[in-house]
Amino acid sequence: MNKAELIEKIANKAGLTKKQTEDCLEAFEAVTIESLKKDEDVTLTGFGTFSAKHRHARMGVNPQKPTEKIQIPAVIIPKFKSGKALKDALKEVDASEPRAEIKEEETATPEPTTEPTNSEE
Repeated sequence: MNKAELIEKIANKAGLTKKQTEDCLEAFEAVTIESLKKDEDVTLTGFGTFSAKHRHARMGVNPQKPTEKIQIPAVIIPKFKSGKALKDALKEVDASEPRAEIKEEETATPEPTTEPTNSEE
């Protein structure tokens, strides 16, 4: 689901216009970003907590030249920890729903084809 689809679904569920919903979502994003910049957590009880995690500087390896060491700078990254209500809601998902079938298809290995290739003809 992308942002436009999310806005449409929230608007329908809340009985708001798409513009009102978009404004609310943008305000939520702005307030959350401001709070995380101030190193404050944003908690939506039952849903989850947004926080900012400090990742310290460290030495790494240049993937293009594995023998070369590089300094990776310190950064602040966003983190989300899901709440109990969200976890419980996802546990209730029935294994027979299409989402579970998609995962099985993705992990299944394709069977080799027995059709001749151009070089064998």
